[in-house]
Amino acid sequence: MAKSKTTFVCQHCGAESAKWQGKCSSCNSWNSFVEEIVSPKQQSKTVWKEEQRTTQHALPLNEVSEVKTERIQSTDQELNRVLGGGIVPGSVILVAGEPGIGKSTLFLQDTLAMSSCTILYVSGEESLQQIKLRADRIGIKHEHFYLFNATQTEDIFREIKQLKPQLVVIDSIQTLETGTIESAPGSVSQVRECTAEIIRFAKETHTPVFIIGHITKEGTIAGPKVLEHMVDVVLQFEGDRHYAYRIIRATKNRFGAAHELGIYEMVENGLREVSNPSEILITQKEENLSGIAIAATMEGARPLLIEVQALVTQAVYGTPQRTANGFDLRRLQLLLAVLEKRGGFHFAMKDVFLNIAGGLRIEDPAIDLAVLCALLSSYEDRPLQATCCFIGEVGLSGEIRAVNRIEQRIAEAEKLGFEKIYMSGYNKLNAASKHKIEITMVNKIEGLYHMLF
Repeated sequence: MAKSKTTFVCQHCGAESAKWQGKCSSCNSWNSFVEEIVSPKQQSKTVWKEEQRTTQHALPLNEVSEVKTERIQSTDQELNRVLGGGIVPGSVILVAGEPGIGKSTLFLQDTLAMSSCTILYVSGEESLQQIKLRADRIGIKHEHFYLFNATQTEDIFREIKQLKPQLVVIDSIQTLETGTIESAPGSVSQVRECTAEIIRFAKETHTPVFIIGHITKEGTIAGPKVLEHMVDVVLQFEGDRHYAYRIIRATKNRFGAAHELGIYEMVENGLREVSNPSEILITQKEENLSGIAIAATMEGARPLLIEVQALVTQAVYGTPQRTANGFDLRRLQLLLAVLEKRGGFHFAMKDVFLNIAGGLRIEDPAIDLAVLCALLSSYEDRPLQATCCFIGEVGLSGEIRAVNRIEQRIAEAEKLGFEKIYMSGYNKLNAASKHKIEITMVNKIEGLYHMLF
């Protein structure tokens, strides 16, 4: 009988070492190596192993038969949008988010509402009584919704064979363990092997599986990076527990567009879909205030109007502060340098604070123009018109560059009642489209400053 041996595995990236290291040479993380037992390779005990391997041959592409699969429609339209139009049978969807953000509540609520499907909810963290209390608070009845409290994959697959569910939720992958690996639950080896068994089951039975996962203190999904490559869809559930709004974002999707966005509001009995997020992301105020500009941005295929808030004050200390919330700090410093060099504005001795309202994090370069206008408005202490918005990327030479999907952005601004929009003169508009909103083309930040102030 072969002897077991031990190895040290990085819990962040999965790198292996024969001895313990303080710093991982692969991902540069500190104190991440954990000792794990490596068993001799043995036959998998999983229920879903193939009894006999069939001989396969390569096929020409034009001989491969096309299979059209009907997606399972959830009652949650935000989730359907993020997944690309519904749940694909046989897909494995990894959901990650901070503790207490509402992952379990969202998927308990959504699966309870799917009354036509048989659902199995596997919990390795909470007792059945705790889940029942949450389900009572949500207030949705489901006759074929089954709860199962287990951490062994063999027990889970045995229960699945009896129930034959149409959808499975695993909460969470870090609590599962398989008998084929001797290391502790939550270790890299266990997470990787348990996920591989779940994927094998999903593909062979065409049953969609939602896997809820933990995240590290850096905000990345706990476990090896290979976990994200194995699954079909990766969803990030974001938000601040001190605010009511939650955002679900697709960072990987084999069945639709990545970086789609769904927005929810946390209410007393669960999470409520927000169908028109632009209205909640723009603050309702009685009077015009300086330092506020509205940007038309895109999240996936969805246009959003967001409020950019800036505050420019005289620096109290020798080194001026630069703080950005929801916006890349290096991008803010770049825009300040452009204003200093190309516009002649002296920000060198000013404290600059920038905030994206609603707790969103925006990476779209098309909001550069709105950020720049909010900074100038606060610098001059003169408010911008409340009925105007901005679209454009700002280059290092001070030019305002064209952005994509301009027609959708303009249509969203029109829908919300904006009267004027500033955009790059390099953008080409569709000649056939008729816009009621006044469109002002600008090419340089100097010309924009004279128009506004």
